Amino acid sequence: MRRSRKAISAMLRLHHHPMSAASRFARLILGEYGERAELVEEKPWERRREFLALNPAATLPVLIEDDGPPIVGGLVIAEYLDETRGIYQRDRRLMAEKPIERAEIRRLSEWFVNKLESEVTRYLVRERVFKLDMKVEHGGGPPDASAIRAARANLKNHMRYIGWLAESRDWLAGPRISQADLAAASALSVLDYLGEVDWDREGAAKDWYQRLKSRPSFRPFLAERIRGIPPVAHYAELDF
Repeated sequence: MRRSRKAISAMLRLHHHPMSAASRFARLILGEYGERAELVEEKPWERRREFLALNPAATLPVLIEDDGPPIVGGLVIAEYLDETRGIYQRDRRLMAEKPIERAEIRRLSEWFVNKLESEVTRYLVRERVFKLDMKVEHGGGPPDASAIRAARANLKNHMRYIGWLAESRDWLAGPRISQADLAAASALSVLDYLGEVDWDREGAAKDWYQRLKSRPSFRPFLAERIRGIPPVAHYAELDF
């Protein structure tokens, strides 16, 4: 099945933040499908008027195709890209053909995009990154040490689960790479930038992450730097 001329020539714009795990998830899927998008960096806490017109919830990411309506949220964007790109990719599709296999991919994608975010990533990124860039009226200030401690404790449980999945399967959701792998790798890439992941504790998770890190879609992340916050020393290394 061949893609339409309109799909091939579509213009894509992604409103994102480089330390937003859900934004990275969308970027990885775009990269895996060979799509280029104009990146518009947003600071959602500033509630920019033009951004609120796209998404009144002021959450990231938001994808715009041509002049169409906004597509909001990492999981929603993933489904949209599967329906408009993935179905034409055959062996490169990031969704399985069988419904029961798709259900497992969706379960794990939701786990990493929502559960891991709500228990770990959002707190570490907010306290260690966003607050440094926020004005006081937007919530800026010194980091909350208790929130950081709680997030780090929660991360240990998530890493054990990822390690178990990586040891039990070829990829996290089954025999082939899928959206679930990209969802997990997106969050871990943010946490790894900050040096929050103890890779030595979970060898299977480390081996799995190295495979993701070596993919062409991952390369842009390894070159990005956040002003005033250098990454951990091994961040850009493929064999660490």
